[in-house]
Amino acid sequence: MTVFVSNGLIISFSPIYRPEIKTQVTSTQQLLDGEFTYENLQKAINSVPFPVVHIASHGQFSSIAENTFILTCNNKVNVKELDNLLRRREQEEDTPIELLVFSACETAAGDDRAALGLAGVAMRAGARSTVATLWQVNDESTAVLMTEFYRELAKPGITKAEALRLAQRTLLHDNRYKFPYYWAPYVLVGNWR
Repeated sequence: MTVFVSNGLIISFSPIYRPEIKTQVTSTQQLLDGEFTYENLQKAINSVPFPVVHIASHGQFSSIAENTFILTCNNKVNVKELDNLLRRREQEEDTPIELLVFSACETAAGDDRAALGLAGVAMRAGARSTVATLWQVNDESTAVLMTEFYRELAKPGITKAEALRLAQRTLLHDNRYKFPYYWAPYVLVGNWR
């Protein structure tokens, strides 16, 4: 599978997402496996105003801030660090992240006290839009969906919402992934254009 990201940052600390992480675009920076540390993430986000940031890593959300995090190679990025990183980017660069993609499990799942999970955190911190998931996701179908999503997004005139819908439809029409478990957990929060 190939992910098409134009001028984006792709991050992965999960070898199961390896098919999803390959890219043909030379202006895309990648932080893979051992390179995905908080320090490298901070440096990458602050050095280049990437409009798209894709994080394929495990994470956890809780209404208790200390229990909300994204796993990196050597530690966890807690919710306060993520919030500070995204806010600083918006304030210093005046170019907020246009699209932040969390392709791990349950990144849009919140609880009674805090809706939208990590996606909500990202939105409040300044990301214009976020693609995230409502429940556990299948690795293979995630790779297919993300490939289709970026392929559609690269087409002129296609909005983020339309790209996601078309990617979901691709899975719906594939006998291997036709059940909602595979294509329905993905949601777009924020600016749909």
